[in-house]
Amino acid sequence: MIKHPYIAVEGVIGVGKTSLAHLLAEKLNGRLVLENPEENPFLDQFYKDPRHFAFQTQLFFLLSRFKQQQELPPPDLFHASLIADYLFAKDRIFAYINLSEAEISLYEKVMGLMEVQIRKPDLVVYLQSSTERLMQNIRKRSRPYEKEITESYLRTLNEAYNHFFFNYDDSPLLIVNSTNLDYVNNEDHLTALLREIDRDQSGTRFYNPVDI
Repeated sequence: MIKHPYIAVEGVIGVGKTSLAHLLAEKLNGRLVLENPEENPFLDQFYKDPRHFAFQTQLFFLLSRFKQQQELPPPDLFHASLIADYLFAKDRIFAYINLSEAEISLYEKVMGLMEVQIRKPDLVVYLQSSTERLMQNIRKRSRPYEKEITESYLRTLNEAYNHFFFNYDDSPLLIVNSTNLDYVNNEDHLTALLREIDRDQSGTRFYNPVDI
């Protein structure tokens, strides 16, 4: 019996949400749904010149995520659950950081039409981390389109994510302090995290691993 048929993993750039989504899909026999930021033709230009490329970048992400969400498959005989490495509603985080007031007004009209058609997850796992750890992870993986990300922008983004998820109540939410977690290379860390994800819950719950 799958407690959470649809799980969305979230977190700031570099936190490891896609890695966790892969592991969850493997452990829970889930179908994996991944966003692909590399497909956004404006992303590299945005990191170099946010002011001039924010709206194009935001709109491309919004439309591509909406299309993908519209095509989410139902559970089947081969996949007991659905695991995504993003939450559609979080699109607003980037919009309110990067867009002008006039652009926000247009964005909200488009977003309002879309979000009522989107299926809400049965559980959202928000991976929280320090800006310093996020920056280390980004530098380590050396993706070309991320090389222009500054620590200042990452800190702003981190604060915005925290604010968004501390006020999020559309789905059950598990907030995980992942700063010192290594669920990719440490099986004990992964087992402990999976145990938390598998628990019954409603509302918001916090997981702050101290001794694993």
